[in-house]
Amino acid sequence: QVQLVESGGDSVQAGGSLKLSCTVSGDSASRYCTAWFRQIPGKERDMVAVIKGWSLNSWYPDSMKGRFTISLDKDKNMVFLQLNNLKPEDTGMYYCAARPLRTLSSTCSTTASGYYSWGQGTQVTVST
Repeated sequence: QVQLVESGGDSVQAGGSLKLSCTVSGDSASRYCTAWFRQIPGKERDMVAVIKGWSLNSWYPDSMKGRFTISLDKDKNMVFLQLNNLKPEDTGMYYCAARPLRTLSSTCSTTASGYYSWGQGTQVTVST
């Protein structure tokens, strides 16, 4: 099972950008679906983006398309989330999560319950 450590969270003004990092250890990220989730206190974790390790195909919920970009650096074994044009409603704890791919044709889950490994989270705060 992989271990995940997030970093890069910060306090920024609306319109700003951040790049979050998820360092993967214990196995190759290429063998996993790796996702970013966002959680606001008192609410469930919502998926922001997911990337399929071996193919580098990514998927975003409709509400997240356009401003966020997920990427995987296979050499560094790290997954990144680029956040652009940040808005106050993007404030929350951002978590990295991973689930191993059973086969090359496996699809990645879009819900938090579909992931086995989680990081501790990194806080993003966007002010007006």
